This record gives sequence, structure tokens and C-alpha cells, in this order.
Amino acid sequence: MPNGDVISIHIAPKESAPMETVEEVRAVPGRGLQGDRYYLGVGAFSHKPSPKREITLIEGESLEALQRDYQIELKPDETRRNIVTRGVALNHLVSKEFTVGSVRLRGIELCEPCSYLESLTKPGVKQGLIHRGGLRAQILTEGIIRVGDAITDGAV
Repeated sequence: MPNGDVISIHIAPKESAPMETVEEVRAVPGRGLQGDRYYLGVGAFSHKPSPKREITLIEGESLEALQRDYQIELKPDETRRNIVTRGVALNHLVSKEFTVGSVRLRGIELCEPCSYLESLTKPGVKQGLIHRGGLRAQILTEGIIRVGDAITDGAV
């Protein structure tokens, strides 16, 4: 897998709250990102605990395609995803382990857009992000993720 990079990091303190942009965040296995709604147990779907709620990623290229193909501008902090990447095909990481900075993750499933996301953002987002809405992942090792960190498959 070619290396990609973290271009932004976002957390929200509670369900439906605007995402806050941060330069770094602590990833904790079994909990999520410190300060995020799912880490705190107050996310919209916290009543259904699952490793797939620990961290979400989306490609910056997907946001560019949403603008180009659907004329919908969605800022990175509006995606409701924790990590915005550049240069990595996230769909290829389902069922694979990879590293973000020093933190090891396992891709679980695609993070397909839903009506809830569209209700918090803009009309057309659900359609525009089908199959490019990101990746849900499990945190395997604890550590700090920072803007600019490399994303690798660990085989390099």
C-alpha cells in the first residue's frame, strides 16, 4: 500500500455537536479517540457498542469528488469522520491492519453515508458519498495520532 498522510483530525464532545479540529489525539483500544463522543459514550450510536465506533477515516479526495461530481462542498470537519487522509485508498483497508503514525488499526467496514449524516450536513451528501464515505476501524494499539502522520500498511 502506498503511504498516505493524515491531513486533519476531528472529534466531537457529544452527539450531533459540531466536530472540533485538533492537531493531535490519543487513540485508546476499546474506547476510541480521547475526547470524542464515542470514547465518552455519548455518541448517537453509543447504545450499540462496537469496535467499529472507535475511529473513522475519510479520504480528502472523496470530498474533492463530492464537490466536482455533485457540487456539494463539505468541509473536513463536517464529514463526522475523525481522520481525513490523503494518498491512501481506504476502501482497500477493510479487514486489513495498517498504521497511522505509531498507532495500529484494523479496518472493519466501509463507513457508508446515512440519513443521519445528511441531516447534520447538506442535502445530497448521502448519495454523493456512497462507496466513498470512509472506513470504520478498530484501534489495536494506544498512541498519539498527529496531523501529518504517515499511513502505512506496516510492510515497509
